[in-house]
Amino acid sequence: MIEMQHVSKTFGDKHAVSDVSLVVPPGQIFGLVGPSGCGKTTTVRMLTGV
Repeated sequence: MIEMQHVSKTFGDKHAVSDVSLVVPPGQIFGLVGPSGCGKTTTVRMLTGV
């Protein structure tokens, strides 16, 4: 299971990710899609601790 609640990340005065919550139940497959620069990579890095 993957779960994160109300996560935010800023770089200086720029909000990269703002108040993101996510739950992925065991055995489920999920995709994170969106336009360039919307915070997908930052969100995955926060999930993995990179």
